[in-house]
Amino acid sequence: MPAAAILHWAARSHSGSRKPRNDDSFIAFASGVQGAEILPRQGLHSLASQDLVFAVSDGMGGGNAGDLASAIILQQMCEIIPQTFKVAAAGLFPDCLSHLGEALRSVHEHINVAAAARKECCGMAATLALAWFTPENLYLANAGDSRIYLSRDGLLTLLTRDHTSAFGQWQRGEISEIEFRHHPRRSALYEVVGGGHSGVCPYFAAIRYHPGDRFLICSDGLIDGLWERHIANALAQCPDLPSHTTESLLARAIDNCGIDDTTLIVVTVTAPQAHGT
Repeated sequence: MPAAAILHWAARSHSGSRKPRNDDSFIAFASGVQGAEILPRQGLHSLASQDLVFAVSDGMGGGNAGDLASAIILQQMCEIIPQTFKVAAAGLFPDCLSHLGEALRSVHEHINVAAAARKECCGMAATLALAWFTPENLYLANAGDSRIYLSRDGLLTLLTRDHTSAFGQWQRGEISEIEFRHHPRRSALYEVVGGGHSGVCPYFAAIRYHPGDRFLICSDGLIDGLWERHIANALAQCPDLPSHTTESLLARAIDNCGIDDTTLIVVTVTAPQAHGT
């Protein structure tokens, strides 16, 4: 079996210009037999004995409900995802995508219950873009319009789907990127976690990753200030240590727009030989 890859990451978040409170949340954690280990906003970690999970959530709702919803979803995922190690320790073989689906249904119900218990939180909801790296695969989930991109060999691929009708039109080639950006219903989400809806139908996928891959996980605030070509160029030139790329993407997005909360995590994959392991 090949040696486990090394992941480097850097995360940043900035509150939008229209309000002091940041409704975005992000998390990085290692998942293993002992549960979840919260990681700092930048660092490096091997996948030899622990999975690594990175996620961004954009909260919505009145009062303090937005930041509460995004915080709840990430905390719940932090508690639920490590349960796969307990299943494996019992001699079973957990299906990571099924586990993600069950986790999101549980979190969806949890947010709705919390919203119903407090008048000021009525209708609170959040998006999610989550990347779960195991030694073999990347498992991803998204609901809403937070995104995950892959840059491989200089080519940019959007791995997630915005849950809006305008996004579908853009992806089918019915409208251009600029038309999508100015579409009056670009932010009209039909899937979110919570929001009082009876159920949630996120998008799930599994892919193989390779040394040299670069990933971007972000809220829609980053997309508001960056064209696809800006993201493609930045990730294609991203070194193994992604902190400078993260800072430059954030700064450019804020300079170009900066109205909404803006959050991103850049993750790079390197072979263990590059670190003498």
